[in-house]
Amino acid sequence: MSRPPSAASPDPWGQFTQDPRRTDSAPLRASDRDRDVVLTVLGESYADGRLTKEEYDERSDRTVASKTLGELVPLIVDLVPAVPPRAPPPRVDELTARAVRHWEGQRRKAVTYFVVVSLICWAVFVPTGLLPGHFPWPLWVMLGTGIHVLRVGLHRDRIIADERRRLERRQRRAGRRP
Repeated sequence: MSRPPSAASPDPWGQFTQDPRRTDSAPLRASDRDRDVVLTVLGESYADGRLTKEEYDERSDRTVASKTLGELVPLIVDLVPAVPPRAPPPRVDELTARAVRHWEGQRRKAVTYFVVVSLICWAVFVPTGLLPGHFPWPLWVMLGTGIHVLRVGLHRDRIIADERRRLERRQRRAGRRP
């Protein structure tokens, strides 16, 4: 057998190479690591008194002889919490990832512009405008640039969708060229 799994976790299902409870994973061949996960659960259950020596021996023998992931599930399903199988993480296609990076760049530019312009305006105002009765005009500049930061933040989904459409159009045009 290969090395045992790192540490027993409350959810051993996450330690398998594929979740054996999933119907698409059940017919896959079990690895030594998958068998080690089951043996660890069985060992802990025996140590906790939830299995008799005979049950432990019988399940351990079946674990070692198992060929597929689906054969491992009945050996521990009554010993571990019945958490639902994990859904595979949603795949983010490359165009969406690029569109999200575009929005993040837009947000970074808006915040940088807000900070830099505000600092410059206050640097000009402080030495010249601190006289009584002078309105702090840099507040107007901050309001204008702050509205842009707010717009970029609030319209995240629209900006991403627009950029994705632009990238799709560019990709279609590039595909038509010989």
